[in-house]
Amino acid sequence: MRLLDAARRARRILRKSPTYVAKRALEEGERELDRWLAPMRERGFSRGRLLAMARAASIDELWTRLRQRPYPAWTSAMDPAALDRVEPGESTRIRDAARLACARTVDLLGTGPVALGRRIDWAHDYRVGMGWPGGFARSIDYVNRERPSDVKVPWEISRLQWLIPAGQAYLLDADEQYALAARDILQEWMDGNPLGYTVNWSCTMEAAMRIFTWTWLFHVFANSTSWRDEDFRAKFLGSLYLHGDFTLRHIEKADVNGNHYTADLAGLVMAGHFFDDVGNAGRWQDVGWRGLQEEIETQVFADGVDFEASVPYHRLVFELFLWPALFRKACGASLPDSYVQRLGAMARFTAAYSRPDGTSPLWGDADDARALPFGGQKLGDHRYLIGLTAFAFGDADLAAQAEGPRSELVWVIGPELAASFAPAVRPPVQSMAFPHGGAYVMRAGDHHVFIDCGPVGLAGRGGHGHNDALSFEAWLAGAPVVVDRGSFVYTASFESRNEFRSTSSHNTPWIDRAEMNRFDPGNLWNLQDDAQAECTTWRTGDEQDQFAGRHQGYRRLGVDVAREIRLDKRSGQLEIVDTIDGEGEHEIAVPLHLAPSVRVDRSGGAVCLSSAGRLFSLSASGDGWELTIEPTSISPSYGVVEPSHRLVWRRQGVLPARLAVTISPDGNDTSCPP
Repeated sequence: MRLLDAARRARRILRKSPTYVAKRALEEGERELDRWLAPMRERGFSRGRLLAMARAASIDELWTRLRQRPYPAWTSAMDPAALDRVEPGESTRIRDAARLACARTVDLLGTGPVALGRRIDWAHDYRVGMGWPGGFARSIDYVNRERPSDVKVPWEISRLQWLIPAGQAYLLDADEQYALAARDILQEWMDGNPLGYTVNWSCTMEAAMRIFTWTWLFHVFANSTSWRDEDFRAKFLGSLYLHGDFTLRHIEKADVNGNHYTADLAGLVMAGHFFDDVGNAGRWQDVGWRGLQEEIETQVFADGVDFEASVPYHRLVFELFLWPALFRKACGASLPDSYVQRLGAMARFTAAYSRPDGTSPLWGDADDARALPFGGQKLGDHRYLIGLTAFAFGDADLAAQAEGPRSELVWVIGPELAASFAPAVRPPVQSMAFPHGGAYVMRAGDHHVFIDCGPVGLAGRGGHGHNDALSFEAWLAGAPVVVDRGSFVYTASFESRNEFRSTSSHNTPWIDRAEMNRFDPGNLWNLQDDAQAECTTWRTGDEQDQFAGRHQGYRRLGVDVAREIRLDKRSGQLEIVDTIDGEGEHEIAVPLHLAPSVRVDRSGGAVCLSSAGRLFSLSASGDGWELTIEPTSISPSYGVVEPSHRLVWRRQGVLPARLAVTISPDGNDTSCPP
């Protein structure tokens, strides 16, 4: 199987230009040399070499100099009462999480609470009890095909973001137990992960993401008693420097770049500004910042939508572009207006897709990734990014849209400024179109409808996008009704990965059991660019919003798919009209996946839905359709599934076909009893 994968990769590379192939071959050769050079680099990176690069007389002198450098997050003592005035109960949440971190207990990616043990196995998937062997990272098959193990578990554990509450608790209470626990865990990580020689070095993004956590932990614990040991200080700074060096030498640049390359660039900026003039840190700054300026224009559409066609990845990439800008700003470096404007556009998209309760659509892939997670808000609540961007760049329009918990803001700007950041007047919510990114949001009061009618993702290659053209999510009268299924897992199960990103797992017509964008066998992140979705109508008014779109994903079958969606903004009534045209006889299925909290009742031809204390009637019209109610599952976060139901209308016959479905909140229809 590994030989087959290698053959597929070779075929993909050989389709490129001779110049690209030659450059790639040279890069691969240089990286392969790390089999011998990485251990030599680590052994040769002595305390004396570090001090010589820094032009410092001692480790303590260098430590003090680095501690005095600015950092774009709050790393000073914080009054627990001041924190709780901004976000009630936050100090208790942090202390509880810190105690678990010190006890080496984590809960991430669907593992449930897991005790990592007195000696952490950094290459182990604790969820299923499997792991990866040691050895040269580039020789490790981290996909583990045909095994249920998921490399994201050891990667996530090694990002050490679960130690952030320990740092926060230390700033609240000055209790040395938190500093001691963090030091011991970092020491174990360095001892257990020699440079380039475990699965935690097999993806450059992982090294880059650790730079975020390690630099913050340094500034938090730099003056603690437990971190005064000179040997630990030298090893920590040496390992962190080698992270920056490794990231540059193994940077994940391709002809089309996504969040991995963005993370690499962001990590270089963070490490570069952390070390300032030590060694090659200046080059890291330059390479990282130059690359981020190029990539924000390439990866983020002018309307602010990340081109990977995923709301969760929009949040991650937003953070990856934002934190280096905040670090440069803290250091007094300039920021181009175009860069700041693109960040503002990302914040405006975030404001549009965020629902009144702070939840967000399950559009595209989701792996719960963050750069520096400080707050205790729900996983799907991205609204902190609106306030953080507004405050950082003085954007009054964005500030007026900022709402939700402010715990993330507190740990960036401090409790006093965060307490004062509360807009008195909020503008009314508006429906918005993001035509470049292909997202359309209908909003009115407690009604929120998110529609996907855009590119497949990653410049037509799939990436973290799904087969979801013309799919939608609907929250009506403040209640969740129709949702996407989410993402669930990646390499832990090839079958589940493809199931959750398939056409049938989205709220869009499915023709002849075929995919609208064909899968690339063996590649979990590729889709053929077949659908070419297009919005043909977008109208928004005081009383009604109207969307119409179509896609070409089934043209190869001789079938055209078009959909209209109308929202009555006063009543909350939602109408979905599908028109499937073409020649011959075809099998059609139109699924609507319901939120796990929705209860379904069917009596004769009447279908009633209840959600969050609200009642909805559902009706449908069209010839030849048969409705079934089927069990399904929804994945609200990575590695987690919840039971639910879906409504599926099926039709076998000649075309054209038309199906009109109407969902009405209670009071608009008499078919559902109160």
